[in-house]
Amino acid sequence: MGAMEIVPIERASLSDGVFAALVEQILDGRVAAGAALPSERELAVAFGVNRHAVREALKRLQQAGLVRIAQGGRTRVRNWREHAELDLLAALAATGAVPAADLLHDISVMRRAVGADAAGWCARRATEAELRAVVEAAAAYPERPIPLPELIEIDLRFWTAVVDGSHNIAYRLGLNTLVAALAAIGMEHVTSLVAEMGAAAAHRELAGLIAAREGDAARALAERLMDPTPGGPPCST
Repeated sequence: MGAMEIVPIERASLSDGVFAALVEQILDGRVAAGAALPSERELAVAFGVNRHAVREALKRLQQAGLVRIAQGGRTRVRNWREHAELDLLAALAATGAVPAADLLHDISVMRRAVGADAAGWCARRATEAELRAVVEAAAAYPERPIPLPELIEIDLRFWTAVVDGSHNIAYRLGLNTLVAALAAIGMEHVTSLVAEMGAAAAHRELAGLIAAREGDAARALAERLMDPTPGGPPCST
């Protein structure tokens, strides 16, 4: 385990800079679980920022489950694998504490797992009105290239309909978190998902399987469609 490294912050948002620097060192183990962080004053001097920026960064770390701030005592690092929650994804993306490419890969893998399972459950649990919403959303996928923001909006509408039809609250909250993280990463980094989003025929086929209540087949097709490995997803079975 390496030593904790503190260098002056040169970001537009000082609290973002402190937050990102501390997150990076907590995640990579340079600051071990159970270790005490320097005082607010010491961190402010070391980072070259004011104490308000440090205080805001520490508050965000505590909200993310990365530290425990004792009243009148030291701030200690928690085991992030045990205490951090999914909302940390959006914070990591917004601050750049983890490379965008790494985050996008992990988000894509999770998105595939949640999306495929939601497709299967949607086929089994959705009401007739929800099934119609899935089919209508799939019909909006374009046959020709369109601007990326429009394509993302269409894709989000489809998968929101699928997840809502699965009647799984945890999946719905997870979808919100993944969308927030992708928005924080930025449009320029989501190009690896464009091939999937542009697979109009596959989305319509998936919607048809869901509408026919063929849960196993829908799950299998969604897994292939959302495959994050290089080469992109197939456009049909």
